[in-house]
Amino acid sequence: MADTRKKLERLSQFRNQFSDSAFWKKTSALARKAGMKTVYTALLLFYAYRRPETPLWAKNIVIGALGYLIAPIDWLPDLTPIIGFTDDIGVLSFGLVAVAAYVNAGVKEKARTQLRRWFGVDLDERDLAAVDEQL
Repeated sequence: MADTRKKLERLSQFRNQFSDSAFWKKTSALARKAGMKTVYTALLLFYAYRRPETPLWAKNIVIGALGYLIAPIDWLPDLTPIIGFTDDIGVLSFGLVAVAAYVNAGVKEKARTQLRRWFGVDLDERDLAAVDEQL
């Protein structure tokens, strides 16, 4: 419980980094570099955030997690593929697990539709299933 509280406190410092436009700018620029799992997780969080049914506490977690992704300062720089995104993946995964109840079929479909735009029609279902298993 204390560990979760610490993570939530750390996320709160990144809330001011989040905006819809900053999210789209960052994720579209990093789509290929960050990889499908990272982008899918970010998209699930974003679309869960946009649902009117998602409560404020859950939206605050999403804003913090996506704000961390967007923030120009990182615990690990995103310059190197995979290694540079390790901390982002951890923060996004924590956020996704915390708000999993608000990720429904509609959220998943919107995220997959956007992935198809960025990655093409042939999505790696194993990568997506690995993320979906966290829910």
